[in-house]
Amino acid sequence: MTVRVVLADDQSVVRAGFRALLDLTDDLVVVAEAADGIRAVEAVRTTRPDVVLMDIRMPGIDGIEATRRIAADRALDQVRVVMLTTYQVDAYIFEALRWGAAGFLLKDMEPDELRTAIRTVAAGQSLLAPAVTRSVVEEFVRLRVPEALGAERLDHLTGREREVMALVAAGFTNAEIGTELTMSPLTAKTHVSRAMIKLGARDRAQLVVLAYETGLVRVGER
Repeated sequence: MTVRVVLADDQSVVRAGFRALLDLTDDLVVVAEAADGIRAVEAVRTTRPDVVLMDIRMPGIDGIEATRRIAADRALDQVRVVMLTTYQVDAYIFEALRWGAAGFLLKDMEPDELRTAIRTVAAGQSLLAPAVTRSVVEEFVRLRVPEALGAERLDHLTGREREVMALVAAGFTNAEIGTELTMSPLTAKTHVSRAMIKLGARDRAQLVVLAYETGLVRVGER
């Protein structure tokens, strides 16, 4: 399977570096580049890639707004956006996760890390180490969400789905959820998928954000 990638970064040298790296990889291909958020959205709508590497800060509209527009387009449901940042804890990453980003990568990552990350996201799996995702979410929930918001959204979930969602927020894999709740990993995956559908979450990263925002999980728990 060849993974189709769009590169969105306002620095041509950054795009050139990523393209040179991906061009050397048989199963990864760059189908478009963009130097700003508006062109990034246009490129995604035109090429329908599997993965977008999206810089957070770009002229026109930034990477967060571009991600929001991509996530809001039902025709692009299968597109996964990965934010590129210079800092591990970036003030904008939490907003990007809220609007549908599958995760984030540091620009100074090793080449093999980049290749693995792209393949992982394209396969629909969780990109980030759960602990890293959780630390980012906790930090910005602590700063921006003093009280639970939209807790009534959880009314649509079964008790088991709430349990599973809480464990996802704690960084558990499907296999670990299965062990914790005495079920198979496949059953755990099914509960995760149902919770995502009911809450309109694109992926596990958004599910983690929602778990904190709705008060299902509190900062500092587990």
